[in-house]
Amino acid sequence: MADAIRLETPLTQEKVAQLKTGDNVLISGIIYTGRDAAHKKMLEALARGETLPFDVKDQIIFFVGPTPPKPNQVIGSSGPTTSYRMDAYSPTLIEKGLTGMIGKGLRSKEVIDAMKKYGAVYFGAIGGSGALLAKRIVEAEIIAYPELGTEAVRRLVVKDFPVIVVIDRDGNNLYEIGKAQYRTI
Repeated sequence: MADAIRLETPLTQEKVAQLKTGDNVLISGIIYTGRDAAHKKMLEALARGETLPFDVKDQIIFFVGPTPPKPNQVIGSSGPTTSYRMDAYSPTLIEKGLTGMIGKGLRSKEVIDAMKKYGAVYFGAIGGSGALLAKRIVEAEIIAYPELGTEAVRRLVVKDFPVIVVIDRDGNNLYEIGKAQYRTI
């Protein structure tokens, strides 16, 4: 990506503050995976007073359920999942310190309000590009809920993982900005 911001995890508040809607970003470091079934289990664990399978503070969750890897692959196709399915769970995780989410599609007002209050960003990854995104994942390890199969929580090590800032910590939303710009044409 030309003119992309290179971002090393963890995603601290200082880094979050520098990201603006529309920024192209290449993420390197550790990120975690989780879809709706894993999110539900994590919130149930919190309700029981248990700890999460990983400390969400300053972390990024990629909403993905990768396909099984082929021989000599670290992970199978890893395209983003529709993010609104995590909207019931995301505000709680953001309050606990989660600073980044990667997915596709719109987010609810409640999620955006939590992002603004606690300082988090929502990155978009291109749907349909799962095979290409998987090539940016250099390590993958299931760390929780293996019974969920593809939806298990994984710890990924990524190198130059391409995303775009869709919603920044101030609530600026690329989906809304894009529609407004289109109307002026």
